[in-house]
Amino acid sequence: MLTAKDIMSTEVMVVNESDSIRDLATILLTNKINGVPVVDDENNVVGIVTESDLIFQNKKVHIPTAVAILDSFLFLERPDKMEKELRKISGSKVSDICTYDLVSVTPETTLEEIATLMATKNVHTIPVIQDGTLQGIIGNADIIKTIAHKQG
Repeated sequence: MLTAKDIMSTEVMVVNESDSIRDLATILLTNKINGVPVVDDENNVVGIVTESDLIFQNKKVHIPTAVAILDSFLFLERPDKMEKELRKISGSKVSDICTYDLVSVTPETTLEEIATLMATKNVHTIPVIQDGTLQGIIGNADIIKTIAHKQG
C-alpha cells in the first residue's frame, strides 16, 4: 500500500508569513506549483497558500444581503464573512491570504486517506509533517502521477 512518503515531493518551496503577494505569485509561477506551505519566523509550518488564494484576491466583493426594518438593517448573512473576504482581497502579505486551518498528513498516511482528505476537505496541496518538521508536500499532480504509473 502506497503512503505519503512514497508519493510526496521532498524538495519543498516555502514562503514566510511576511512575504509579499507578488513574491508568492512569482514563486508559484516560476516553480510551476499550485501551493506552498507557510512558515513563521521560527520556520514552523503554520498554514498553506495556493493559487486559489491568489485568484480569490481578484474576485468581486460579495455584499451581504440585508433587510431594512424601520431604521435598522438585519443582515441575512454573517457580516464577519464579508470582513474576512475584504481582508483577503485587500491583503498585501502572505499572512493576509493564507489558510491557517492546516490539513496535513504524516509520512505513513496511506494514499487512500490522502485522496479522501483532498476530496472531502477540498484541498489540493497537503504538507507532510512529522514531529513538527516538514518532510514533503503532496499535490494533485502527485496523486495523478501515481494513478498514471499504476495503470501503466
